[in-house]
Amino acid sequence: MIKNLLKEFDIFFGKGGTKQVFFSPGRVNLIGEHTDYNGGCAFPCALDFGTYGIIRIRNDNKCRIFSLNIKNSPFKEFHINKIQKQENEGWIAYEKGIIKVFHDHGYEFDKGFDMLMFGSIPNGAGLSSSASVELLTAVILNDLYHLNIDMIDMIKMSQIAENTYVGVQCGIMDQFAIGMGKKDNAILIDCNTLEYQYAPIKLDDASIIIGNTNKKRGLTDSKYNERRKSCEDAVKVLNDNGVKISYLGELNEKEFDQVKKFITDKEQLLRAKHAVSENQRTKEAVILLKKGNISKFGELMNKSHISLRDDYDVTGFELDTMVNVAWKSKGTIGARMTGAGFGGCTVNIVKNEYIEEFIKTVSDEYLAKTKLKAAFYIAKIGDGARKIGDY
Repeated sequence: MIKNLLKEFDIFFGKGGTKQVFFSPGRVNLIGEHTDYNGGCAFPCALDFGTYGIIRIRNDNKCRIFSLNIKNSPFKEFHINKIQKQENEGWIAYEKGIIKVFHDHGYEFDKGFDMLMFGSIPNGAGLSSSASVELLTAVILNDLYHLNIDMIDMIKMSQIAENTYVGVQCGIMDQFAIGMGKKDNAILIDCNTLEYQYAPIKLDDASIIIGNTNKKRGLTDSKYNERRKSCEDAVKVLNDNGVKISYLGELNEKEFDQVKKFITDKEQLLRAKHAVSENQRTKEAVILLKKGNISKFGELMNKSHISLRDDYDVTGFELDTMVNVAWKSKGTIGARMTGAGFGGCTVNIVKNEYIEEFIKTVSDEYLAKTKLKAAFYIAKIGDGARKIGDY
């Protein structure tokens, strides 16, 4: 892979000079969806596939970036210290957004760079291709210019870039999982305090299978920001009635049942119900996983999907179809949508002896019902964003 990317770099930018190779993974969230911006907990892990960046420093202030994933597109060029947002920038907004946030934090750069990118994360699949690019760019800047920025601070700046430059009001879970990923471990993140703990993933005779619906979605065009606002409005209503919280994640289900009467808007009530119950499911799920109770963990995954479908309304026909077929398939321990929703991927825990049968069954029935061809990946859990080496 790296050898071929280095050759491609020479084709686009010319030979010579030291080239540096960086990698940033995708992520899958096992449980804890739409909880991060609600001050709750999430339980994601980094994947072993993601986004590569081949870098060579320049002698001027230009940045030239080319993506192998964007067919028939010229490389993007801009001045590294003069970032200006433009309408309909497309994929380059993630890289420029990170550089802009670094500027806002007082960092300037004496030279630009040439960059060749290649990502193996399907765009719009809900596996955080955008956050992968953000952390890739942050790690590159940190290393190239010897900035010595802590990973947690780069994670925070990446979230700021997506919120303020790209325009998606995401929480911090995606960036955190990608920056702090650890091989063979998921991360329980308290998205309010950023306290975290690693939890080894030991599924014994089962594996994590990611199912891609190939139903594309764009977060900025979706109802993502609308869901977040509903939850914020619910918090405001509770505050106005004497319930002093900053986030819905501060309430457990019993406490929420006592105060939900104040939320008279039906949509706000449903969104808040999901945020509270999903947070509690996530905490319980990690305890079950540590005890080796994979069966109960799977049941909570199923309940998570039902809540995302009925209360948060972020699933849709394709995701529901794939999950419904998975639930009926032999060997399935648990299945749910993962990511923001509105398309993208499912995450499934399947007994190893049934994986081949699971993929065929779900593929065939999903195609018959949606006319879309699904893709499946047996997930391997990898490390976070990092430099690979000099070449």
